[in-house]
Amino acid sequence: MAASLVLAGAACAPAAALPAAAAPVVTIAQGRLAGSAENGLHVFKGVPYAQAPVGELRWKPPVPDAGWQGVRDATAFGPSCVQPPLAADNIYADPPAAMSEDCLTLNVWAPADARNAPVVVWIHGGSLRMGGSAQPMHDGAHFARRGVVFVSINYRLGVLGWLAHPALRAESPQHASGNYGLLDQIQALRWVRDNVAAFGGDSANVTVMGESAGALSVTYLLTSPLARGLFHKAIAQSANIRAVPELTGPAYGLPAAGQIGADIAKAVGAADLPALRAMDAETLTLASTKAGFSPQGTVDGWSLPAQVVDTFDRGEQARVPLLAGFNSGEVRSQRFLPATPPDAATYEAEITRRYGDLAPAFLRLYPASDVQESMLATLRDAIYGWATERMVRQQAQAGLPAYLYIFDHCYPAARQRGLCAFHASELPYVFGQVGPDAALSVNWPRPEGAAEAALSDAMLDYWVGFIRDGVPAGAGRPAWPPYARNEGYMRFADGPKPGADPIAGMFEMQEELVSRRRRAGQQWFLNVGVAAPVVPPRSPATH
Repeated sequence: MAASLVLAGAACAPAAALPAAAAPVVTIAQGRLAGSAENGLHVFKGVPYAQAPVGELRWKPPVPDAGWQGVRDATAFGPSCVQPPLAADNIYADPPAAMSEDCLTLNVWAPADARNAPVVVWIHGGSLRMGGSAQPMHDGAHFARRGVVFVSINYRLGVLGWLAHPALRAESPQHASGNYGLLDQIQALRWVRDNVAAFGGDSANVTVMGESAGALSVTYLLTSPLARGLFHKAIAQSANIRAVPELTGPAYGLPAAGQIGADIAKAVGAADLPALRAMDAETLTLASTKAGFSPQGTVDGWSLPAQVVDTFDRGEQARVPLLAGFNSGEVRSQRFLPATPPDAATYEAEITRRYGDLAPAFLRLYPASDVQESMLATLRDAIYGWATERMVRQQAQAGLPAYLYIFDHCYPAARQRGLCAFHASELPYVFGQVGPDAALSVNWPRPEGAAEAALSDAMLDYWVGFIRDGVPAGAGRPAWPPYARNEGYMRFADGPKPGADPIAGMFEMQEELVSRRRRAGQQWFLNVGVAAPVVPPRSPATH
């Protein structure tokens, strides 16, 4: 590890105040931290990277933490950010042990002997409304045992992290509001840049990595000028790139973000900004959730200057290697499906009516022969598949290393519940959380057995290879073809299998559909298949 690390016995703080006699201590910009030694790793938890965003700092950009005197104990996770509960029977239910508005902390797992090691910064999912870095599945030990310094972060969630409001814009020097959770992520990356060397990490080799809302956050980071230069590679697992509200005016069928915020303030009974800031954080979170607040990015002209698709189209995204993918059964565990038509003929008639000249291509991809499976695939591709392939394709076209995967693995416990390759089911494999001792939430179908362990080892090797060198590779593993080579990709089924053109015709049909909707000023997210409005006609200017 770096020279700033010493044993607790040599620190000036009393040994009794530290978690163990041989606990590692590091010196960072804020002061000294005492962590724990765990099987060849040094682990530091609950490290503040910003001041508590409370009182007048609620809905302000994060302020760097001022530091402390003496040696700070870093052996316990900080509380998760305030969030609403999930139903106890939800597959993703994993209630935080503690939550607080004072939640801007991060955690570090590092090899005990790390020197200039590659760094990965993990951004958890949860619809930007729930989750946290203390969730047991997100333990960074398996990455650290492969030579990576692993950092996981909390960021503000829900209304506390993503509210835009005219009064907030008026008080902002940048005339912006919303995106506080994104600003937290950027501040955490600044902290990593300034401090990760103390843990043996290389600040010039940082990868951002996230799944679901964490992957959505990665797309925001790829397009935010404020994040430029703070990371050098990106991993996005199950991302989407839907249109988001713009700050002061309607766009793509969405009201202005400021109007959404004003309506939410009225719904929760807050007459003005001081009243909003005075509300109890949990009460406000629950009330805004009940009122229908949907946390998402805001095009504010500052931290998120434009729609993600527009930034990529202009070639203004971060020029970094990208690894991105999605799962073949994404929406099996999500509740997005519209009502199923009563029969195949009705399904085909609805698609023909709604999609017009695109209907033949649509029905080849999503045929009436199995309506339920076609509806699942339609939403999968509209939300995740098209977005993922588009980002990878555009990075490849920019001459950057770009890699695509599809997780298509169905293990026995998932098959029994009809959840083959469901949303986030790749996470236990990526984090090494397979087998009887895996740290999974109570409702998660458990992957167990030698075959699951072998697939997890392979995926960890590929992910670590990319984090280290920008190439997903492992000794003795099949070569992962870059997307630029004949639309190459890796399919993870019973094992890794390289291929080309992952879902033939999918990207082309979805791209044409989205292009028409963009030209017509329409959203292009969940309104697909039998729930789609009539698709705009072909543009004569492009044909």
